[in-house]
Amino acid sequence: MTKQEYQSKIDLLKKWAYAYYVDDNPIATDDEYDRLYHEVLDYETAYPDETAEDSPTKRVGGVVRDEFSKAQHIRRMWSMEDVFNTIEVQEWLDRVKKNVGSVDYFCEPKFDGASMNLLYEGGKLVRAITRGDGVIGEEVTDNVRTIRSVPLSIDYQGLIEIRGEVVIRKDDFEAINRERLQNDEPPFANPRNAAAGSLRQLDSSITAKRRLVFYPWGLGENSLSQTKLSEKMEFIYSLGFLEPPYSQECQTIEEIEQFYQFIISKRDEIPMMMDGLVIKVDEVGKQEKLGYTVKVPKWMCAYKFPAVEKVTKVHAITLQVGRTGVITPVAEVEPVDVEGAVITRATLHNFDEIERKGLKIGDSVILIRSGDVIPKITKVLSDRRTGEEIAIVRPISCPTCGSELLDEGTLIKCQNLDCPDRVVNSIIHFAKKGCMNIDGLGSKIVELLVKEEKIHDILGLYHLKAEDLEGLEGFKEKRIQKLLGAIADTKGVPLAKLINAMGIEHIGEVASKQIALAFGLDLIDATGEQLIEIDGIGEEMANSFLEFMRVNREFVLKLFKVIEPTVEQKAVVSDNPFKNKTVVLTGTMSVSRGEIKEMLENLGAKVSGSVSKKTDFVVYGEDSGSKYEKAVQLGVTTLTENEMRDML
Repeated sequence: MTKQEYQSKIDLLKKWAYAYYVDDNPIATDDEYDRLYHEVLDYETAYPDETAEDSPTKRVGGVVRDEFSKAQHIRRMWSMEDVFNTIEVQEWLDRVKKNVGSVDYFCEPKFDGASMNLLYEGGKLVRAITRGDGVIGEEVTDNVRTIRSVPLSIDYQGLIEIRGEVVIRKDDFEAINRERLQNDEPPFANPRNAAAGSLRQLDSSITAKRRLVFYPWGLGENSLSQTKLSEKMEFIYSLGFLEPPYSQECQTIEEIEQFYQFIISKRDEIPMMMDGLVIKVDEVGKQEKLGYTVKVPKWMCAYKFPAVEKVTKVHAITLQVGRTGVITPVAEVEPVDVEGAVITRATLHNFDEIERKGLKIGDSVILIRSGDVIPKITKVLSDRRTGEEIAIVRPISCPTCGSELLDEGTLIKCQNLDCPDRVVNSIIHFAKKGCMNIDGLGSKIVELLVKEEKIHDILGLYHLKAEDLEGLEGFKEKRIQKLLGAIADTKGVPLAKLINAMGIEHIGEVASKQIALAFGLDLIDATGEQLIEIDGIGEEMANSFLEFMRVNREFVLKLFKVIEPTVEQKAVVSDNPFKNKTVVLTGTMSVSRGEIKEMLENLGAKVSGSVSKKTDFVVYGEDSGSKYEKAVQLGVTTLTENEMRDML
């Protein structure tokens, strides 16, 4: 076979694969495809240096990674504002019209999957990044290369970010779960979880078997000349990407509502899970004029589908112990299919809700599930009772460790920090960003370390040695040293960070800082009266803190001894316009809002996240949203960043 013949066979394979995976209209038999595929593979085996970058043989995966590295999007990936009924859609349309006048809208189904950003440069796929926090995500290029509907090369040489959703078709999802059950593995809860889990496989050959599908829905960085988003997307589809089964340009609420109802009627026919309709301002210039809030674009929203209701029966109540020890009752229900997801459990939130609903074991109930919302019970069908139903009683001891529970009425809590059910979640919280920020200690690693009995509680992290990690899945010398180094780096952190990382119910970042400044390491002996004297700490917060320290006193003292946290001294703040004032920040500033927040707190201000009549100042930057509007409505003093700095 010559190199020219090899390239011709690659082109033919790509043509056949496109017809099968994208057009859903096969033009070759499986046998023909397999024969040609192996001819290409034999040539590549003989001449590895001549293997084409976009060869179909690269779709099978086989790259095994130690971990996923972080990567930054060129342009931020945003969330979407949700609207749930015609009134809310009209309100959203009115806001758009008020700011930019009459516009055309581009509407298409909202698939329920995992958001992905593909970066192409020089016509080649160079990077695939998960959405992450919108700024930084996980780089999963090796896995995305296995997705047949993602072109490895495109007929466009410029730098371009193509955004979309990675999904699994309903029938493939069912096949994956059947296989997992046969292998004694837990089934995925829904197609979205299956898609996300498949993307995060360290072995890309596993991803290749999952039959993932990529549907583009938007763009990040690009220099395309089209003036409408719909025109830009038509160009993207022409490059070889999948086109959504339906899309429509609309101008009025009536047209949007009609298309929305049409998509709902097609829910069973469309092979992918959908949870709504996306409405976008089509003209790119008007999108830019509308801009963004802190969280969402002002030119796009998701018109969510109504919740799906099913009737099922409650067989039992399971008690779950969360990170902070809160006992959550979960209803074990008769399995019921809701849009391709088999539901066997539903949240009940707390025992007060059980009492309000009058729920008993054996009751028939109405269960709803809407998009990614956790299934919940909305109504008890008491008229269907047989008299054999069993009353549900409030627990008095922890179902896992047997400790006496603290019953606060709405919340029932296990205060034992060594409770096995609390351990994993408490360590995950302890390590996360904003707490101890232990890089490389994600949830799956914590679960592995606890499962393999390498650690039994938070303190166990500080006794880990290299030999404890050797031989564990995914751990090589470089990764071991990186994790041990990240744990060691947490020693000497500010006391406030350590308090927040303990995961005390009702005690967040602000309260942790106030308690650390007020008591230092003597906080374990603080009284309720002393705590309530601190501005912003009420009786419920104080009681939660006191109970936690009562149960975990020795444990906390050991943490202090191992970590040796830095005790910050309460600064003497001179008089200034912001001392003892409540300030809210909104919009984009010249520096991060975190820096401004820290500056104001050092001046004695209390920086709050919400606007109320008690707010003294709202400091706003570009793209300020509802907080600024609420401040104006309430007559709260508003300041630009420059005005704030002038006051100082």
